[in-house]
Amino acid sequence: MDILETLGIGKKNQGASTGTRWHRTTDNGVLEVTSPIDGRHLAAVYLASEQDYRDCTAAAREAFRSWRLMPAPKRGEIVRQIGEALRARKQALGTLVSLEMGKSLQEGLGEVQEMIDICDFAVGQSRQLYGLTMASERPEHRLYEQYHPLGVVGIVSAFNFPVAVWAWNAMLAAVCGDTCLWKPSSKTPLTAIAVQHILAGVVAANGLPEGLFNLVIGRGGTIGELLLHDRDVPLVSFTGSTRAGRRVAETVAGRLGRTILELGGNNAIIVTPHANLKLAVPAIVFSAVGTAGQRCTTTRRLIVHQSIAGRVTEDLLKAYGTLRIGSPLDERNHVGPLIDRRAVATYLEALQALRSQGGSVLCGGRVLDGPGCESGCYVEPVVATAENDYPIVQQETFAPILYIIEYSGPVNNAIALHNDVPQGLSSSIFTDNLQEAEIFLSAAGSDCGIANVNIGTSGAEIGGAFGGEKETGGGRESGSDAWKGYMRRQTNTINYGTALPLAQGIRFEL
Repeated sequence: MDILETLGIGKKNQGASTGTRWHRTTDNGVLEVTSPIDGRHLAAVYLASEQDYRDCTAAAREAFRSWRLMPAPKRGEIVRQIGEALRARKQALGTLVSLEMGKSLQEGLGEVQEMIDICDFAVGQSRQLYGLTMASERPEHRLYEQYHPLGVVGIVSAFNFPVAVWAWNAMLAAVCGDTCLWKPSSKTPLTAIAVQHILAGVVAANGLPEGLFNLVIGRGGTIGELLLHDRDVPLVSFTGSTRAGRRVAETVAGRLGRTILELGGNNAIIVTPHANLKLAVPAIVFSAVGTAGQRCTTTRRLIVHQSIAGRVTEDLLKAYGTLRIGSPLDERNHVGPLIDRRAVATYLEALQALRSQGGSVLCGGRVLDGPGCESGCYVEPVVATAENDYPIVQQETFAPILYIIEYSGPVNNAIALHNDVPQGLSSSIFTDNLQEAEIFLSAAGSDCGIANVNIGTSGAEIGGAFGGEKETGGGRESGSDAWKGYMRRQTNTINYGTALPLAQGIRFEL
């Protein structure tokens, strides 16, 4: 295929690289990559070995020794060039994202644009790695803090955003003076290989050391475990399920390492009687069915006041009736496939559990197998009625299933339902009532890391810090001051006088 050739993807591809150099392991297993769009075979990837991993981490450690000494704005210039290289390949890389992951072409292109945007953000950030100067209680002393590069940053990304989340981490880590080791999802390795080829051009053109950007594609039980236990990787940024994230947190904490965890979401939109439904309904539909429900910020619960529940449900069912399901490469379609047949099985199991727990499916629920849906990965988006305490509602199902949950009384009752799940990533309220909006955003309101008013739960901008609370994991990526997570903070005191006064008025005389 022309797209694959343009991005340097062959029929068979190596699974480990330190920059411009690719390892040659071929006897550790092979990933056969197929597209969820139509089931066609795209390419094969040789899995990395333990030795490949150790070679990449050694290269990353060695590159860090010189990279950390390069002035941060100079590091920012390298990131600027990476952004320009991504701009030149946006169409091809965005198309590959769609082919390999199954999201719509517009979303694939949008994901690459997100990479470009975070490069731009990081370039500016490279001149703003600010510390603070504090007033010392001792005369003729200066007290201040500064930030230093941390080391090798391990990045474990998920299939649903196969390249953007890597960029959130890697571009900020790069301007902070860190080197990176990337373990992508085994479901979407080709996009990672394509990005590594793009990076290689920038690395070679600038004479940068091998090991600045490293790629290791392998099994979680081998490569993943090596990464989690590696004391030479002081920070692991992990995106994935809460179950896997708990394992990451426990293992890395056991060696006193750091983690940034972006785990499950069970996101809700509250719709009050004061909502503008012309705004709310389209936002709910996109947040619930975008990326076929496979975003960590997908809306899974709709908490709507009982006085308007009938109207909202009717409007939603009409909107769902207009959704076009099919190839995401056809821009007329709204909903593409799930990532694989295992995801389809999870979708069906969730609907069976819903019915057994007392819920009702109002629309959707079928697996499609007609023309254009031969891969077996296409499903109908679901609108269902449920109660917030159903076990299946308390879980995150990575599929387009929207549970309608009614509430009565003031908005505080809706917020109580909203917060009564283990996860805490993204949230939203639709209301034109200022008091309701402010309560939702207050300390007594949403307990999520992201809280929105009159927009949906998905589609975060890169300028804000991204992440959640509770079982969503904690830590922040992308914008605001998330850069501090990739550095080590140091407090410094300088005595420029001739005496040696002690803090807290302590006296010590010899």
